[in-house]
Amino acid sequence: MKNKIFEELGRINQRPEPFQFYTANDLWTDAHTSAQMLSFHLNGAIDVSSRKTEFIDRSVEWISSEFNIGRDTEIADFGCGPGLYATRLAKRRAKVTGIDFSGRSIDYAKAVAARENLNISYVQQNYLDFKTQDRFNLVMMIMCDFCALSPGQRKEILSKFRRILKPEGSILLDVYSLEAFGQRKEAAIYELNLLNGFWSPSPYYGFLNTFTYGKEKVVLDKYTIVEPERTRTVYNWLQYFSPEDLEKEFQDAGLSVKGFFSDVAGTPHDPKSKEFAVIAGKA
Repeated sequence: MKNKIFEELGRINQRPEPFQFYTANDLWTDAHTSAQMLSFHLNGAIDVSSRKTEFIDRSVEWISSEFNIGRDTEIADFGCGPGLYATRLAKRRAKVTGIDFSGRSIDYAKAVAARENLNISYVQQNYLDFKTQDRFNLVMMIMCDFCALSPGQRKEILSKFRRILKPEGSILLDVYSLEAFGQRKEAAIYELNLLNGFWSPSPYYGFLNTFTYGKEKVVLDKYTIVEPERTRTVYNWLQYFSPEDLEKEFQDAGLSVKGFFSDVAGTPHDPKSKEFAVIAGKA
């Protein structure tokens, strides 16, 4: 007789193909985890979900100068979360459209915009599905969201960016570097209430399997959450890039890279940086 626990542990520890599964909705639309993510967004002392307040302020200063943000600037903020960038840019008189999967984050952002009478339009939607007739001077995707997308999804989103850009518009996004990939290691962790209850308000058993894919330069954090009534798996994929590989993806989408930086605050590009940012426009 086969041991069912042994078989289940085999499934939990099984390595999928890169980007085989897509479970973003489980993270951003679940009532409990979306509340956890919002609390991380709003904690300006940590680099989780959003970056620290000090960095965001410095980043917005640089963005405002680099892209000449003012009254006539139209900005699309993909993955806007609770509007930390959108709010600051709208205060500089830009017209901002924010798109995010999390209803909880969007509700918070809308409340701030209404209270402060800001010119921001928020859309609760998976940004892969976002469609608009509007055209933008600046399209942003910050906090390395681009890395969580599969090659096909990245091709789709870059095509969307090109389509909604004004002729002289710019794209700004950041990604994880190969330097960061080299520091990732495979691991398997099991804990009661893994991540201090992040996944459920009730007791659960959590498994975290970290897989690295050397050829593809991809890392997967695979979370298996075992609760009394269900077992669910959340796949957190991250693609790591060299500047050359990222530039090729942009070129294939009809976009031209204008410059690389170490971050979205305009720090000069350092090959040893764990992240880097890119500015691009239509080719």
